[in-house]
Amino acid sequence: MQQPLSAARASDPAALAAFVVRHPRLAVLTGAGISTASGIPDYRDERGDWKRSPPMQHQRFMTSHAARQRYWARALVGFRALSEARPNEAHRALARLEAMGLVEGVITQNVDGLHQSAGSRRVIDLHGRADLVRCMSCGARRMRHVLHDELARCNPRWATTGASVGPDGDADLERDFSGFRVPSCERCGVGIWKPDVVFFGDSVPQATVAAAQALLDASEALLVVGSSLMVYSGFRFARAAARAGKPVACLNLGRTRADDLYALKVEVPADEGLSALVAALSGAVPAAAR
Repeated sequence: MQQPLSAARASDPAALAAFVVRHPRLAVLTGAGISTASGIPDYRDERGDWKRSPPMQHQRFMTSHAARQRYWARALVGFRALSEARPNEAHRALARLEAMGLVEGVITQNVDGLHQSAGSRRVIDLHGRADLVRCMSCGARRMRHVLHDELARCNPRWATTGASVGPDGDADLERDFSGFRVPSCERCGVGIWKPDVVFFGDSVPQATVAAAQALLDASEALLVVGSSLMVYSGFRFARAAARAGKPVACLNLGRTRADDLYALKVEVPADEGLSALVAALSGAVPAAAR
């Protein structure tokens, strides 16, 4: 079993290219840091601490109408940044690496769908997709933009409210939300609409965990990109790779929960590091991929 080299650090992405040449079938685990260049804020700073108040808790959302009013009012303002975001060079680089035969697939903790938009074919959305909503009573699903259109019609003065955006379609907005109207599911008449994502305090579906583990099992190594891994749902795969003797590399700015597990850590922005990786590997693909 390969021992983790916790002291191995590099500012030169060429070290990452050498890692991929040695381990050409990668599973990639991504977090919020890969989407910041697309204009989507992340949750944590370089120390791994919260930059803002922790996000919505599942139990609070389900049991408090006031919490749902606050959530959907802020989402009506903040989700524009998520819905209008486009893939950046980091997303496109991973799609290219997959096409080159170097990436088996991507496990993403993000809910923005940008990996798929960039052309990645095998993507496991560990925490779901923010562009869908689900009725928690009858299971009906609809596109989120349709619900937002209904929210805007029910709350016309909120549709033009401005505020700075937060992660995952939230907005930094505090005011009286008691008059905000939140419609129930039109199919069953009583159900609560919830984004089809895993909130804090919720559990990742077992089928999703199994699919992600199968991807890791089929890979030679794991590359973590843009994640502090402070949430266990992502950290478990770094730990599983290390336990299986599979090398783990990281491309991330700042501290992560798995720093003692890495064979290599490169501390540059995700778009810069992955673009340099593609450029370095382009001439070596046939040999590396075999």
